[in-house]
Amino acid sequence: MIDPNDPPEVQVAKQTRIIEALMQRAGRQKELGGSAYQAFQSAIELQQKVAAQSLELESVRHETERTRRNLTQALSAMEEGLALFFDGRLDVCNDLFRNLLPDIADRLTPELELGGYFELMQQSAHLVSTDLDLAGVYKSLTPDHRKSKHAAISLVAELTHDRWYQMSAQVTSPENTVLLLTEITALLRRNRVEKEHLIDRQADYLRAVFQNMSSGVCTFSAQGELTMQNGRFREILSLPLTAVQPGVPLQHLLESMRSRSLMSDRALLHVEGWREELRQRGFVRRKLTNGADRVLDVHANLLPDGGFLVEVKDVTLETRSKELLENRVMERTAELTRANANLTAQYQQLTRIEEELRLAKERAEAAVSSKTRFLAAASHDLLQPINAAKLLISTLQETTRNTSFLPTVERLQKAFTSTEQLLHSLLDLSRLESADPDTVDPADVSLGALMEGVHADQELIAAQKSVRLDVVSCSLTVRSDPVYLLRSIQNLVVNAVQYTRPRGRVLLGCRRVGKKVVLQVWDTGIGIPRKDQSRIFDEFTRAENGSGEAGAGLGLSVVDRACRLLGHGLSVRSGPGRGSVFSIEMDVVAGARASVPVPAFPAPSNDVPLDYIVMVVENDPDVLYGTVQWLENWGASVLAASSVADALAMLDDLGMAPDVILADYQLDDGETGVDAIQGIRAATLSDVPAIIITADRSIALRRTGIPKGVSVVSKPVELTRLRALIDWKIRWHVQSLHKAMEPDASLPTKVGGDTSVPSHET
Repeated sequence: MIDPNDPPEVQVAKQTRIIEALMQRAGRQKELGGSAYQAFQSAIELQQKVAAQSLELESVRHETERTRRNLTQALSAMEEGLALFFDGRLDVCNDLFRNLLPDIADRLTPELELGGYFELMQQSAHLVSTDLDLAGVYKSLTPDHRKSKHAAISLVAELTHDRWYQMSAQVTSPENTVLLLTEITALLRRNRVEKEHLIDRQADYLRAVFQNMSSGVCTFSAQGELTMQNGRFREILSLPLTAVQPGVPLQHLLESMRSRSLMSDRALLHVEGWREELRQRGFVRRKLTNGADRVLDVHANLLPDGGFLVEVKDVTLETRSKELLENRVMERTAELTRANANLTAQYQQLTRIEEELRLAKERAEAAVSSKTRFLAAASHDLLQPINAAKLLISTLQETTRNTSFLPTVERLQKAFTSTEQLLHSLLDLSRLESADPDTVDPADVSLGALMEGVHADQELIAAQKSVRLDVVSCSLTVRSDPVYLLRSIQNLVVNAVQYTRPRGRVLLGCRRVGKKVVLQVWDTGIGIPRKDQSRIFDEFTRAENGSGEAGAGLGLSVVDRACRLLGHGLSVRSGPGRGSVFSIEMDVVAGARASVPVPAFPAPSNDVPLDYIVMVVENDPDVLYGTVQWLENWGASVLAASSVADALAMLDDLGMAPDVILADYQLDDGETGVDAIQGIRAATLSDVPAIIITADRSIALRRTGIPKGVSVVSKPVELTRLRALIDWKIRWHVQSLHKAMEPDASLPTKVGGDTSVPSHET
């Protein structure tokens, strides 16, 4: 109830009022029927508390007075003037603050307001100036204009007799404001002396710089009289000392220069124009000829007092160098112009040559394209008679097996086989050299299946030469073109068998090297000299130590080009008499299932007849005749048709489906073997096993041209494998039909009404 911050007399008055209120309350309680003794006892206790409070307040009053005296003494001992304003009125100040301005000292009373002090201070005759407006300072200290609760402002005041004070005004609380006066006279006087000394030193420094400048400098007053100049100015203009004395008019200086032929009359006439330009623009830039062989660069700049400064530089050497450089640039430009003309002529000549090369390239590409188209178109016509001849020779061989003509037929077959291999190599080289992007068709290929197929094809040939051919099984899958990879392996094995002497050995196997696999063909043959190892992959190239029975030298060239197109690494390691190792490095496809399997049909057996009905659809009479003779020689019943219509007519006469269909892909009148197979299957309502025999080895045919479940055999046909394929497909079909009748049969699924049978290419 009592604020300890109130003055003691205010606290005593409040306590007196509280005591009177309590005594009145006690009297009222007595009137209302309370005990007189209890009221008396309460009054005694209350009187004791009042007495204790009175003693405590008296002690506080004495302590407050003592503190105030100590504060007054401390303020008097301070070397700075200090005043405390409480609630905007002067509460206490020391003697230094009071006597700073003697003419207002007697007016600094305890009731003086803060704003009134600033007004008295401004009216004092001892105050010369302040760096801040006193009224504005007071306004910033008022509660309505203070930026913060504890605002602080500092100003510098100049007093008479060159005395300087710094006044700091600090709001310490909402009620209190402190003014602090600090004398800074000694500091300002010391700074003034240091400033004057620094100015003198700077003037000496500027004077030294002015006199040692590389260019001549002089200044003129607003009236056109010379005020100062450096030695370089007289040296450049070759003027005597008397001509450049301070106060010399500009006109006299110009006349002196003209009399010494340092300035032409024409230049003198332009001086007034220069001065007008200087007044308008503030600067003038001119280049003058001084005497006969000197060039001066003159810069004039207007000064703030109306005068002007003139800077003169001797630029004779720079001017001469610039002229020399310009002359050299002109000469160089002329040379470059001539060189540019020569380059233009050469460029035009190169353009003509490039155009001729482009035309030659187009002609070459057209020739290659024409050759490719010719070989593609002629491959069918070339392979047809070869296929017919092969069939007829095979039939002739079987017919003459027990006669004296057999050796002649076997030699004929051997010569024909060489011709067939040469033709295959030429066609492969032609395809690999073409720019057709569909030359190769990479897929996931099982190496083991390809290797076993090559072994089955070449084992008999190796045995005839008394060469042991072994294959190490491999279960890896690689990314490659199945046709060209098979052809590459075949060529390497054939090459190894050819160059290996009787009782030698050829080994086909693989090595796993990290994420790659290296397919290798080892042989114990004659070996290849080091000088020949760099050229054995060229066309028509054979080792010098080879036998006369070797081929035309195209097999390795086909391997090399196929590997380059497929991105496989191809290498050879060999030595004369130590055999050879050919290696093909390929990427392994981890966890992949080969998409190009090899037919799992058994090896051909010559003692088991083909007791089947075979429908042959072939438009070439010779091929049709040879095929019929070959099949009938093996015990088959053959239905020979040259078109789809003939085949369907024979089916009507037969009244049943054949066991297997052999159809040439390219028939007459735009028909294909696919049309024949689909027509026969539709007519018989049966998924008759079918084999397409074609000379077309294009990727487009392999991708989309053959229905699923139809095998593809390339011409010329490998007859022993064709015989085994026919037998295997018929038995597969019969087995599938039997399993289809079983309730829990796990068979290939039906696709479009046809039983899905694996498609193979041989």
